[in-house]
Amino acid sequence: MGIVTAICISKQRGTRKEPVSSAQFEPDYGIIGDAHAGKWHRQVSLLQQEKIDAFRETGAAVTPGAFGENLVVSGIDFRSLPVGTLLRCGDVLLEMTQIGKECHTHCAIYHQTGDCIMPREGVFARVLQGGTIAVGEEMHIEQRQIPLPWQAAVITLSDQGAAGQREDKSGPVIAERLKQNGYEVMEQLLLPDDRTRLEQELIRLCDQRQPDLILTTGGTGFSARDITPEATLAVAERNVPGIAEAIRAASLHITKRAMLSRAVSVIRGKTLIINLPGSPKACMESMDVFLDTIPHGLGLLRGTVHDCARV
Repeated sequence: MGIVTAICISKQRGTRKEPVSSAQFEPDYGIIGDAHAGKWHRQVSLLQQEKIDAFRETGAAVTPGAFGENLVVSGIDFRSLPVGTLLRCGDVLLEMTQIGKECHTHCAIYHQTGDCIMPREGVFARVLQGGTIAVGEEMHIEQRQIPLPWQAAVITLSDQGAAGQREDKSGPVIAERLKQNGYEVMEQLLLPDDRTRLEQELIRLCDQRQPDLILTTGGTGFSARDITPEATLAVAERNVPGIAEAIRAASLHITKRAMLSRAVSVIRGKTLIINLPGSPKACMESMDVFLDTIPHGLGLLRGTVHDCARV
């Protein structure tokens, strides 16, 4: 259980958040009157009071809202909780959607002290149920009555597609196939064949948004610009060769060129990453191979499945 020690809002983006005694939370929107509210996954930002206190002990004079946080709560280590955690405060129900954030333009605190805890300690949430939260109210972690659906992200690698010179046909059909199988597709990205950029996006997704599955399409061939396997392996923590091998084995019955695929399948954190070919038809044939089987593995990564033995 935690206690809300501060509530902060800003009426314009890029301006400091100021403390208020209470705030109204709107479902699928955020805090009424806060500039960061909207139809997206980072509607409300949260930070643990104890992390702010520790930062103050370094000599930094910070007040509520200095890190851009909406809610400051003592007693709950948000950073240790997984994405999908439910947080209840009175009538308001929040669902954590992201851990940490990228800091593209350093805030005033960073320029003053050389550090900011929000990118590594802050978390973000969306509002599932609305109501009012006031300073001093209790917050606790609520158990889910319905399991969180499988969550996925889709990344298309294409220089021409990213430049607007060719329509991305593979990414949308992959996303639609996932939705038909009960997945929530949290992000669809279209990137150039750039290894650094792909590594950055894979790390961001796995570490901050924590989808169960990431499917990439394109960049698995012999061309000098085909860097998807190298980028995927660079961010991997564990290898899962069987999935890529199974796709190649099945695809060889369709075309001998399947042996030229360099696609890989790996794990980072609790996310399974699978490389798919570039064509929509080949993507669908590849998904036929693993889509019915991987939920068991995803359950193991989530910790909801504990026994691999066959009866």
